[in-house]
Order: sequence, then C-alpha cells, then structure tokens
Amino acid sequence: MDFEEAKELMKSKISDEKLRKHCIAVAAIMRAIAREIGENEEKFAIAGVLHDLDFELTRETPEKHGLLAIEMLGDEIDEEIKHAIAAHNFERTRVMPSSKLDYALIASDAISGLIIAAALVMPDKKLASVRVETIAKKFKQRDFARRCNREHMLYCEKLGISRERFFELALKALQAIAGELGL
Repeated sequence: MDFEEAKELMKSKISDEKLRKHCIAVAAIMRAIAREIGENEEKFAIAGVLHDLDFELTRETPEKHGLLAIEMLGDEIDEEIKHAIAAHNFERTRVMPSSKLDYALIASDAISGLIIAAALVMPDKKLASVRVETIAKKFKQRDFARRCNREHMLYCEKLGISRERFFELALKALQAIAGELGL
C-alpha cells in the first residue's frame, strides 16, 4: 500500500473531518522526521495517516485503540507499521515502543495537537502566524492544550532530535500543508 492508498483508506474509515485532518497532519510530521533522520519517508507517512484508523470505533474501549486498526489492516501493511500503530497507544495496549518509527509516531501524534491549538489561538487562526518560539512557550504552559502529552513529544529525543529542532520540523511540516488543514 502506498501513501495515497493509505490516505484514501483512512478517509473511507474515518467520518470525522477533524480526525481526518489530524491523521494528515501526523503523516506530514512523520515524513519530516523521516527525512531528518534518514528513514523511509513513505513508511513513516503511512504510519502517520493510518494511526487512528480505528479511533471512532474504539472511543468506548480505548485499550483496543491501535489493536483494532492493525486487525483492520491485515496483510495490507508491514509489521513495523502495525507495531507503531499499536505502540502509539502503549499505555493502554501494552505494546511497548521500541523503534524509530514507534517513537516518531508517538511524538508526532502529540505535537500535532499542540501546534494546531497554537494556530487556533492566533488572531488569524493560521499556521503561518505560529513561530517555533510560540510552540516552545505553549509547550511549557501545561494548562494549554492539556490533552497533548508533553512527555510523548519528548520522544523526539529518542530519535536524536532536540526539542527545539522537533518543534521546527513539525511546524514547517504543518505550514506546508496548511491549505489542506484549513489553517
């Protein structure tokens, strides 16, 4: 399955437009991380776009989130991507992260929400108005976008990417697709 096929599959399984945009945002950040650390951009982006494939189906059973997605995907994707999807919810699935792909997905999932929230509090509600300094400041404000797990964002360091560089990579990735995100 290539990225465009994965994106179409995600759109067919997720009805909530905000959740679709979240998956697209995570995929863009994943692609930027892969480029930064010399990994397979397509594989990282596919993991990002598919990571919440089962979210709408597992709202009431969060311990199944990620596990149902890999069942839904069957043999359509490789084992490394399946592991990353299950491991991005490791506190509930007990599938522990262990690879660069796993760490990247956990960090990307968390930072995407913080950056989007930062854009939404800008006067023009645009990603173009967000700066790396804004992200760094909002990261420290625990009451801002409190559901965005700061510890998960720091998984970037397991990839050899500093927090500041991660903020920059993620912000630029989302700014590049701002039109698609409506921001």
